[in-house]
Amino acid sequence: MLNIVLHEPEMPANTGNIGRTCVATGVRLHLIEPLGFLLNDKMVKRAGLDYWDRLDVTRYDDYNDFLAKNPGAKVYMATTKSKQKYTDVKYEDDCFIMFGAESRGIPEEILLQNKETCVRIPMMPGERSLNLSNSVGIVLYEALRQLDFPGLETEGQLHHYQW
Repeated sequence: MLNIVLHEPEMPANTGNIGRTCVATGVRLHLIEPLGFLLNDKMVKRAGLDYWDRLDVTRYDDYNDFLAKNPGAKVYMATTKSKQKYTDVKYEDDCFIMFGAESRGIPEEILLQNKETCVRIPMMPGERSLNLSNSVGIVLYEALRQLDFPGLETEGQLHHYQW
C-alpha cells in the first residue's frame, strides 16, 4: 500500500482534499507535526466530506518520530528543488511520498539526506509551486499507474444507460 506523508501541513482545506484522495485510492496518510490547524477544523471536514472517518491516518511528533516508526522506509521527497522528475523513478508498493508545507516545502536538511529520492513536477520557469493537493494527486496517480492501480476500479458504468 502506498503512503502519502505531509510534513508540517499548514492548510486545512488542502489536507482535507488529500485525505479524501487517500481514501478514494486506498492510500495511507501520515501527518508530521506541527500541523497549522486542528484535525477537527471545519475546513478539513468540509474538504474531506464524509471520507474523513474512513481515512487511515497516522500522526507523528516530528520527522525523527516518523523515521523511528518507519525504519527502512523508502521515502520519495516531492520538492521544486529536485533535478529529477517524478516520472523518472520506479515507485514501490509500500513506499512513502512526502510533501512539505505549502509555504516552505520540505526542509533542505531533510532533502540533502535524501537527494537520490527527491522528485519534482515540471513547471514553467520562475513559477514557485503548484497547489499541494494538486501536487499530491499528480505524483500519487503516477505511482498508482506504475503499480497498475492495485485494488482500484478501472472501469465505470453509466447509471441510466449501458456502454
